[in-house]
Amino acid sequence: MSSLRARRMARNHRRMQRPARLNLVALMDIFTILVLFLMVNNGDVEVLQADRNITLPESISEQRPEESLTIKVSQDVIRVQGKPVIAVADVMSDEEMMLSALQSELQDQALLAGPLPEDRISRGRSVIIMGDEAMPYRLLQRIMSTCASEDYRDISLAVSSVPEPVLGADEPGESTVEAGT
Repeated sequence: MSSLRARRMARNHRRMQRPARLNLVALMDIFTILVLFLMVNNGDVEVLQADRNITLPESISEQRPEESLTIKVSQDVIRVQGKPVIAVADVMSDEEMMLSALQSELQDQALLAGPLPEDRISRGRSVIIMGDEAMPYRLLQRIMSTCASEDYRDISLAVSSVPEPVLGADEPGESTVEAGT
């Protein structure tokens, strides 16, 4: 007859020789939740194709523009949906407020898009202007005026999103000044 201790050691020795088992059900639940989380949170970001020639201004705004016509203004050329329309040098040398080449391209884009629904007529067509942060204000003003004249009145400016500064995070004696429009 073996002792109680010997029987307990033999029983534990047999348990250790069994192969380890992995509970896949719990692991699959975790991955399912992770996939659902990523799918739900992936749809609220609109990614505009960045242009190396354009450095966007920064903003802390949380509101995102809806997908619409994109006008990119680099130092050399103005593009509508990637199509070169007019050289910036030509625009800056001309004194006329409306940009005729941009007007005709916006008219073509409006024809391609079709008529506006009744609920959007008062707001107008939407457009995103993506311009370098060093772009002259006069140029931006002329582009916006041209867009408004062609019924593209829902204008958004593309910016790089930065986190909102935390209040009280500044060093003592420093103050943060923000300007808005």
